[in-house]
Amino acid sequence: MSIFREYDIRGIFESELNEASVVRIGYALAQRIRPHGEYAAVGYDARSHSPLLFEYLVAGLNAGGVTVLGMGLVPTPVNYFANYQSFDGIVPAASVMITGSHNPSEYNGFKITVDKAPFFGEEIYALGREVATMPMPPKAERRVIDIAAKERYIAYMIDAFAHLRGMPQRIVYDCGNGVAGVVTEAIFSGLALNAKGIYVEPDGTFPNHHPDPSVEKNLADIKALLEAEGDIAFAYDGDADRIAVLTHRHNIKGDQMALLYSMKMEHPTVIGEVKCSQVMYDELARRGATAVMYKTGHSNLKVKMKELDADLACEVSGHVFFKDRYFGYDDAIYGTLRMLELVHEGIDLDAELEKLPQVFATEEIKVETTEQQKFAIIAELKLLLQNPPLGFPPVRDIIDVDGVRIVFDKGWGLVRASNTTPVLVTRFESTDAEVAKHYEHEINALIAAAKARVEQTQ
Repeated sequence: MSIFREYDIRGIFESELNEASVVRIGYALAQRIRPHGEYAAVGYDARSHSPLLFEYLVAGLNAGGVTVLGMGLVPTPVNYFANYQSFDGIVPAASVMITGSHNPSEYNGFKITVDKAPFFGEEIYALGREVATMPMPPKAERRVIDIAAKERYIAYMIDAFAHLRGMPQRIVYDCGNGVAGVVTEAIFSGLALNAKGIYVEPDGTFPNHHPDPSVEKNLADIKALLEAEGDIAFAYDGDADRIAVLTHRHNIKGDQMALLYSMKMEHPTVIGEVKCSQVMYDELARRGATAVMYKTGHSNLKVKMKELDADLACEVSGHVFFKDRYFGYDDAIYGTLRMLELVHEGIDLDAELEKLPQVFATEEIKVETTEQQKFAIIAELKLLLQNPPLGFPPVRDIIDVDGVRIVFDKGWGLVRASNTTPVLVTRFESTDAEVAKHYEHEINALIAAAKARVEQTQ
């Protein structure tokens, strides 16, 4: 059951994701798809075992009465894109992306969309419970129709951003040997951009660095290339739904990207996760935008976007979701072109960021715990905050939309349980660096007290 996560299915190839488990997953998933139609679009990332998992999944989906529209090696955004296309009159009822995202090379998994909506949370857990007791389904005739989703996506981007053709800025980018390179080369070439990529060739062993651009050490090579040959740089995670944007002065985080992207939108509704800077929420409100704080997680944000008909959503880690002029999902390639569009229109990214109030914020800090304890610690922490210990900083507000975000006079601290790993995730921000450290110290002491109380009761 541990492979059935909040946002996706994810596990280690062979020991957890193997023919027995994946065929069953495909068969059970087919029962959820068939009320919406009989076709599911399936693509996969660059990992060496992805094509084999594709065959296992096909066997299960086919046994369950679903025909697969095969798109081969593609980024996750191409997989999402296929949901909004018709292929010779066939519109997919669902899509499945076989990907381990930014996890180590032995991992793989499935990101699932049914009827254009994320398949997540209790839907995934219920699927897991069914799979756990299911016999092996009967074999069925292989039914796969190859579709040119990648080519359709490339053509769409070249057409949508034709106004960028030939822009002079020197663009450098790092695909991290993930799957972004199967579309970036064609798109940048089609737009006659002055672009140079590194680690473009997909290689699921990730021989150069881990494909997670939110980790600073993974950006060393693209930073060196930017310094030597570029005006702006981009880096992608393993399946290209997450982006890093770098200038000579800034590593632009997801919440800062949201402020930049929204500059050209009229009174937008923008959704941010609980880890986003207060600067983003305050600045959006100052501009007349509607800013909404919500739960972390790409599935959560997509559902909330649809509910509010929002224009944009973001996570600090570089997931940026566009409904404005697009379909409402996270797409690092599309995000690249929207950022280049701002530059093309004369916006100085560095100058815009430097106008914002200066704050001191930590990166995400992870506190090791267990799957059994993490949510209990959060619950205990909320109880302790009802009557904080003597000397604890005065609390202005507590936001519990996802974990607990504690608002103080000069900043805030966040503690939330990860939905995918046995850790608590913390982040701290203040207008004063020493105050941010003080908040961190005091909240860590409260976490330790909450953990001790949980351990006493277990």
